[in-house]
Amino acid sequence: MRHWITAGMLACITLSSVQTFAQSQPRFRDTKLSIEDRITDLIGRLTLEEKAQQLNHTNKGLPRLGLPAWGGWNQTLHGVWSKQPTTLFPIATAMGASWDPDLIHSVAVAMSDEGRALYNAKAQGPRTTHGLVFRSPVINISRDPRWGRIQEVFSEDPYLTGRMAVSYVRGLQGEDINHLKLAATIKHFAVNNVETGRQHLSATVDERNLFEYWLPHWHDAITEGHAQSVMSSYNAINGTPDAVNHYLLTDILRDKWHFDGFVTDDLGAVELLTTTRRNEVGQRFSEDPVYAAAMAIKAGNDSDDPEFEQNLPLAVKRGLLTEKELDRAVRNVLRVGFRLGAFDPPEDSPYATLGMDVVRSPEHLKLSDQLGAESMALLLNRQNFLPLDRAKTKSIAVIGPAGGDDYETGNYYGTPFRKVSVTRGLESLLGKRVKIEYEKGAGYTEPLDQKAIDRAVELARRSDIVVLCLGTNLRVEAEGRDRRNLDLPGAQEQLLEAIYAANPNMVLVLENAGPLAVNWANDHLPAILEAWYPGEGGGDTIAHTLFGDNNPSGHLPYTAYQSLDGVPPQNEYDVSKGYTYMYFKGVPLYPFGHGLSYTTFSYSHLKVSQSGTGAAAKLKVSFDLTNSGQRQGAEVAQFYSHQRESSVYQPIKSLRAFQRIDLQPGETKPITFDIPVSRLGYYDVKIHDFRVEPGVFDVLVGSSSEDIRLRGEFNLKSTNVVTVRRNERVGTTH
Repeated sequence: MRHWITAGMLACITLSSVQTFAQSQPRFRDTKLSIEDRITDLIGRLTLEEKAQQLNHTNKGLPRLGLPAWGGWNQTLHGVWSKQPTTLFPIATAMGASWDPDLIHSVAVAMSDEGRALYNAKAQGPRTTHGLVFRSPVINISRDPRWGRIQEVFSEDPYLTGRMAVSYVRGLQGEDINHLKLAATIKHFAVNNVETGRQHLSATVDERNLFEYWLPHWHDAITEGHAQSVMSSYNAINGTPDAVNHYLLTDILRDKWHFDGFVTDDLGAVELLTTTRRNEVGQRFSEDPVYAAAMAIKAGNDSDDPEFEQNLPLAVKRGLLTEKELDRAVRNVLRVGFRLGAFDPPEDSPYATLGMDVVRSPEHLKLSDQLGAESMALLLNRQNFLPLDRAKTKSIAVIGPAGGDDYETGNYYGTPFRKVSVTRGLESLLGKRVKIEYEKGAGYTEPLDQKAIDRAVELARRSDIVVLCLGTNLRVEAEGRDRRNLDLPGAQEQLLEAIYAANPNMVLVLENAGPLAVNWANDHLPAILEAWYPGEGGGDTIAHTLFGDNNPSGHLPYTAYQSLDGVPPQNEYDVSKGYTYMYFKGVPLYPFGHGLSYTTFSYSHLKVSQSGTGAAAKLKVSFDLTNSGQRQGAEVAQFYSHQRESSVYQPIKSLRAFQRIDLQPGETKPITFDIPVSRLGYYDVKIHDFRVEPGVFDVLVGSSSEDIRLRGEFNLKSTNVVTVRRNERVGTTH
């Protein structure tokens, strides 16, 4: 007997098969559904213990449901930390010194390409197989010059930090919130600025300081950058540990700023609420780890280490936590996972094709060199000592601990694939025509070795030029290690003065993170170049800068003080007491925003006007910028304001806008800053929000916070009316 199957019957069979297949697939796998619907389905399939497991950021996945391990313990502070070689960029402070948010966006895109490629390849990270959540950037603020983690942050200024943070986060994550390349974890939230006792200290900070200084850049990174993860810090604020701080993690972060990612605590912070870990005394919040874990979830801390996995089921069973509250945290975490495509077929991801060929690609290495070049900050250049003249230079002495192959590259990165020292960089640039010799002279922190200094002095005497490379390393400033003073550590000051006595034709190259009080050098030397921890190609970049192939254009992202005189103690969190360029009343060694060039720039034709009214009102500040010198160069034009009279204290000046501009010799470009008038407000503790107070504002435009070239004013008679009187001064800088 023949069995005939008609077309209609075939169609029915096919449709039935599809329906059966669809019914066999869990709804959380259906990419046509909304992410929230998919999360709801997945949460409904999890046991209590499995929910808690998802909140352990190093969980191994859930094979029962085919869920991979997707979070991981990843870092990409200035290059992806991996057991594989990756591109090593200059440190975050150098990023801040570039004052170039577009470049930082490109750097973050490059790092995210490498991070996603390592995930695709299932490569090993520093602690786990590479995941998709990266614990960067660090957007704390370098309020205190002694802070050991300045190398990890962008600036002492909240506005500059915010611009860098937004660019970094967008570059790392991509522009499509529902198809993330990686997820950025901005850290450490909040008021984290001291290493000594950081696990148990409590920062006393008033509401105005909190919202005006300590939080604006966080607001920007979340509301503009859409950062998907926030790390709470070890410290407490006004007595409440950040890991269980409902006001910080829920009232501000979620209710006020509408953050919809997940919060994770700093490594072991919930554990430190109850115990002592590795000789680290914690907050002593509770004697009960189950209670501490429950309170962290209730406060809005969604993710932790194994402590959550172990203690949260017990918290629910003991009635300390409802399963609904637990589900809320699981939803926050899974939302980021779905946005990353972690639960979808790999081929569905727009980033599935990123392979290991992008890691340390020529384009990324070139980008690292570009960042290094743009961050070089010329601090001093008497009588145009720099750039050096190739034709007149026959021999160079490279001296100092930062001039050799063991120069510092910064923390939170693996072993560099290559490191180009200043000595190697000069050899590569100048070839055998110039005799280049190296003597260490002194270590970073070691006591005086007179024989080593004598050898260095002898080399300096017989050389045409001395390139003295001094600075710091991770034994001086690092996580867990604040500095006690701002001096050159070890015997480096003695080395400096001895070498200058032997040969004053010298340039000091500083390779450090936090500011150094090199007062003697500033008074005596012809030139000082700030090179930061310059990344893997640092020596090449420094050599090209010294000989003029790269015109230095970096500007300091913090204040370099002459000493700690006038700087408040570290436990003073009210910045108005004298911290940063905004409130410091002394004379800095180098002011915030300072950076010289091999060319000159002139500012002219200041105009100040208003556009719009009410909430849409904007202050328009325009002027002309001219390269009045003989070399191509880049200037960072900066706009500051100051309110002359106010019902509350006001900063000496505040950065409101900036722009990095490349100019050919003789070229002039018109520059315009459109500033929302709302940005000129202060935080009013009576209304618990920002308000703009009518009055006269100074308009200050220039090359640094102290090098002001154009001065004007405007009278804000109300929030709707701005009247202008102009009084400009045209200036020129090198």
